[in-house]
Amino acid sequence: MTTLLGIAGSLRAGSLNRKLLQAATERTPDGVTLEIGSIAGIPLYDGDAERDEGVPAPVEALKDRIAAADGLLLVTPEYNQSIPGVFKNAIDWCSRPPKDIARVFAGKPVGVIGATPGRGGTRAAQDAWLSVFRGLSLVPFLGESLYVAGAAKVFDDDGALTDDTIARLLTEYLEAFAAFTARVGG
Repeated sequence: MTTLLGIAGSLRAGSLNRKLLQAATERTPDGVTLEIGSIAGIPLYDGDAERDEGVPAPVEALKDRIAAADGLLLVTPEYNQSIPGVFKNAIDWCSRPPKDIARVFAGKPVGVIGATPGRGGTRAAQDAWLSVFRGLSLVPFLGESLYVAGAAKVFDDDGALTDDTIARLLTEYLEAFAAFTARVGG
C-alpha cells in the first residue's frame, strides 16, 4: 500500500485547492491512499520563537506526517504569479531545525497540482516550487501536469468536481504520480 500525503496551500474554507485535493482523494488508484494534511495553525516563522519555544506542535505533527508518507502532493494556489506565502511558510517551518530536512523531505517524491479561478492554472506557482524542492532534496514528479484554470466553474456548490475532463486529467495524474512514487521508493 502506497500512502501519499496531500496538502492544500490555502487556509480559506471555500478554497478551490482544498476542493481539488478532496477530489483527488476520491480518484486514487487501487493500492494507494491519499491522506490530507493541513497547514492550519502554523504561525509565521520566527527564528527567535523557534530558539525560545522550539518548533510548534502543529509543525511537528505535519513534519511527522510528511516523513511517514511515501510521497507528497502539494495542491497550490497561485498568488501574484508565485507561491502563496502561507504555504511556503508552512514548508519552511517543516524544514526546521535544518537537521530534520533529511528525515522529513530528502529523497521523497513530490507532485504539485493547483487550481485557480484565473486563466493561468497555477503554472507560475508550480514552477516556483521547483527551487524549493531542490533545496529540500525532494524528487519532483515531472511526468504529468495538472493546471486547473477557471476552477470556480468545475466544482458544484458542495465542492464536488463536476468537470469530466478535469476529473479524467486528475485521475491520470494520480495514477502516474503513484507509479512514480513506487519507482522512486519514497
